[in-house]
Amino acid sequence: MEHGAILPGTSTEMGYLILGTVLLFIHVSVQSFALKAQAGNLYTIGSRDEEILPTGMAARARRALENYLETFPALVALALAVEVTGKADWWTGLGAAIWFWARVAYLPAYLSGLPWVRTFIWNASMIGLVVIIVRLVVS
Repeated sequence: MEHGAILPGTSTEMGYLILGTVLLFIHVSVQSFALKAQAGNLYTIGSRDEEILPTGMAARARRALENYLETFPALVALALAVEVTGKADWWTGLGAAIWFWARVAYLPAYLSGLPWVRTFIWNASMIGLVVIIVRLVVS
C-alpha cells in the first residue's frame, strides 16, 4: 500500500477515484429509484419515448447526479495526473479525500433540500480539487 492508501495496492488518489466510481453508481441508482417511485415501473422499464419530467425528490436526485457528473471528471483527470507525474503526496491524498467525503455528504444534503448546507459541501469538494491542482503546479 502506498502513502495512506485506502484500498490495498492503490495510491490514496487512485483509491478515491475507485470509490468515486462507486459513488457514481450510487448516484445513478438513487436517481433511478426516485424516478421509479414517481413514474412507476412501466415507465422506467419502457422505451421512455415520452419524457416525464421528474419532480420533488426525483428532480433533486437528477440534479444531484448532473452536478456529480460535472465534478467527477475533474477528480479523474487530477488523480490520473498526480499518478502519472509521480507527484502524489500527503496533500494530493488529502485533496482527494476532501473531494470524496464532501461528495458523499452532498447527495443526502441535496435530497433533503438543504440549500446552504449543500452549497457549503459543494464548496468543500472544490477546495479538495484546488488542493490537488496546487500540488501539481507547485511541487
